[in-house]
Amino acid sequence: MFEAVLSGATDPEIEDVKVVRRAALAATASDVLEADGYLLGTPANLGYMSGALKHFFDQVYYPCLDATRGRPFGYYLHGNNDVTGAARAIESITTGLGWKRAAEPVTVTGDPGKAGTRACWELGATVAAGLTD
Repeated sequence: MFEAVLSGATDPEIEDVKVVRRAALAATASDVLEADGYLLGTPANLGYMSGALKHFFDQVYYPCLDATRGRPFGYYLHGNNDVTGAARAIESITTGLGWKRAAEPVTVTGDPGKAGTRACWELGATVAAGLTD
């Protein structure tokens, strides 16, 4: 799913967008402040976002709260059974940050298959293309 999102975000037809990849545990408030938009991805572990993504939000929330308000984002989730709790948490946190969802989230349970992979590609392309406006 990550590779599909990345492929969409770096499509050659989308010009003037630099995509920077950061693992959740490596991303810093400086990374968030320097970015114009965000693509987030996580497995749904025990019905919640990964501990790594939760740690990311814990580290960047207050340092980025005012400066990143209104920035576009998108997210994708993968779980074996249910991703509802993870989606709810991401929506709650990004609402608090004041980020604006630029595309419908991609949520997949079980094997992502072709449809899930295509949806991830479209998510990446949509968020990236929105930054060129």
